[in-house]
Amino acid sequence: MKNTSDILCIGSVLWDVIGRSASHMRMGSDVPGRITRLPGGVAMNIAMTLRRFGLTPALLTTIGKDEEGRELLAACQSMGMNCDYVYLSEDLPTDRYMAIEGANGLIAAIADAHSLEAAGDKILRPLGNGRLGSAQSPYTGVIALDGNLTLALLETISKSPLFTAADLRVAPASPGKAERLAPLLSHASATLYVNLEEAGLLCQTTFDNSEQAAQVLLDRGAHGILVTDGGNRASVGRKGRVITQTPPEVLVTRVTGAGDTFMAAHIAAEIRGETPEQALNSALQAAAAYVSGETPL
Repeated sequence: MKNTSDILCIGSVLWDVIGRSASHMRMGSDVPGRITRLPGGVAMNIAMTLRRFGLTPALLTTIGKDEEGRELLAACQSMGMNCDYVYLSEDLPTDRYMAIEGANGLIAAIADAHSLEAAGDKILRPLGNGRLGSAQSPYTGVIALDGNLTLALLETISKSPLFTAADLRVAPASPGKAERLAPLLSHASATLYVNLEEAGLLCQTTFDNSEQAAQVLLDRGAHGILVTDGGNRASVGRKGRVITQTPPEVLVTRVTGAGDTFMAAHIAAEIRGETPEQALNSALQAAAAYVSGETPL
C-alpha cells in the first residue's frame, strides 16, 4: 500500500459561497458587503489548515464531474492536497455551502451536501480495497472525519474493522447534525471536537461551561473530547482528565471555518508531539488568528 499523506480527511469538500458585511444584520437586512467563492466544507477546511502547518492531507470525498467539480478538484490539487482517493461522480453535482455573516456573527447558512450523502460508502473504498488499507490490515494513521456523512454511514464507521487501528478525529458539520455523532461517542480511538451547544445536543441537556461538558462526555464513554465555547473557556478531556484554557481576546471578523481551524491546529500540534496543554493553547491561538482575520483565507 502506498500512501504519501500525513492524514486522511473524510467528508465534505465543496464550494463555500460566503457573503460578509461589516454591518450588524438581522432578518431582512439588505446591506453592502463582499461575496466570495472559495473551496470549503469541513474536510476541506481542516485539510487547508493542515497544509499551513506543513502536513499533506489526502481527501476522501465525492466531487462531481461537472464544471464546478473540475474547478474544485484543480483548486484542491493546487493547494497541495492528495486527491488520488476522491470519488468522482458522473451523475452527482458538486456540493455547495452558502452563508451570510455580519458584524454580529453568522446570520444564516445552508449546506447543500446531498451528493456526499448520496455517495455513501463509495468514498471509503480506498480504505477497504488495499489502496489505503483493508479489513485485515486497517489504516493506522490519523483520520479527520466530519459529520456531514449520513447517520447510517457514521454508524457503519463506528463498527467497521477498517477504522479499528486509526486515530479517529471527529467533528459535527453543524449543531443540527451533532446528534449524528452519537454512535462514535464510545469508539475506542475517537476524539470528538464539539462546541458547547453540540455537546449539549449529544447529551440531550445543556451545559454551563466547556469543562462540565467535557467531563460528562468522558463519563459517557468518550475516548477523547474537545469542547469550545466561542470566546469563553475551552476544554480537552482524555483518560478522565480535563484541561481548560481561555482563548485570546480578539476582534471577530469571520466565523465560518473557525471550528475546523481549531480542530486542524490541535491535530497538527499533537502530531508535532506537543503536550495536551501546549496542543490546546496552539489550537486556541490558531482559531483566534483565523476569526480575527490575521490568517489569510
